[in-house]
Amino acid sequence: MDTDILPQQHIELASLPENLAIVEGLVEQLQEAYHLSGDVTGNIMVSLSEAVNNAILHGNKSNADKKVTIKYTDENSRLAFIIIDEGQGFDYDNLPDPTSPDNITKLTGRGIFLMRHLADKVEYNDNGRSLRLEFMIA
Repeated sequence: MDTDILPQQHIELASLPENLAIVEGLVEQLQEAYHLSGDVTGNIMVSLSEAVNNAILHGNKSNADKKVTIKYTDENSRLAFIIIDEGQGFDYDNLPDPTSPDNITKLTGRGIFLMRHLADKVEYNDNGRSLRLEFMIA
């Protein structure tokens, strides 16, 4: 692994949708540094983009004065990400099922479902204001 080319392991973003491009750039750098497979890179890209998008839109209500923090580390053949927003939190254990007939045609509500299926570990903390995602990389 050529981790010398890794960017800083802590990023703060204003809660603006256009800052998702920074997330995409981060994932591309991690793919290069860790020689990640296409599948792992795709899983990280979708999950991290969904997590940051949720933090911007739902957590911080698109308030550009509020920050989304992304921390990431390499932990024993895993990449771990922590995404933190400055919002009120939410009940992450009581979400509508996006695959139910009532919700299947809705355009939103699939992000957490996707993260739970693409990441190796999904863990909410601090009343839903902090999310930890883990991905096996070796």
